[in-house]
Amino acid sequence: MKKTIKKVYCDTSVIGGIADNEFSEYSKRFLTFVKSGFFNLVLSPVVDDEINSEGTPEEVIKEYENLIKYSEIVDVTQEAIELQQAYLNAKILTTKWEDDALHVSLASVNNCDYIVSWNFKHIVNFQKIPLYNAVNKLNGYGEIQIFSPLELEVNDEE
Repeated sequence: MKKTIKKVYCDTSVIGGIADNEFSEYSKRFLTFVKSGFFNLVLSPVVDDEINSEGTPEEVIKEYENLIKYSEIVDVTQEAIELQQAYLNAKILTTKWEDDALHVSLASVNNCDYIVSWNFKHIVNFQKIPLYNAVNKLNGYGEIQIFSPLELEVNDEE
């Protein structure tokens, strides 16, 4: 049986998680799965901007630079901006958190199977996920599954 490789959008928190005692183990495990070919990783210029901002630990920058070779880098398109705006118009998030809405819209317009994030307030949130998917449906996009790295497990026995 051929294994199905899922397309996974990874936000900045997962990569940054390698430098956080609380999240390190599962961020590193997820990134190992990516490097082993279990997931097709999708990154964006939003992730790049956040990683390359002031104060990012050197180990996080190096990990990100290494991940690029395993990744598809998607562009911030007008289509993604319009979906981001639809999330803001639906009041899922305020403009203060528009980059979080952009992460979700980039994953949605690029047909990712999953988003992986440690952002429990704005992304991996049981109240917001159905709202993102409702807006996606209204705008002609499929549902997106959103998980923390803790929840993503692979079965390599296929």
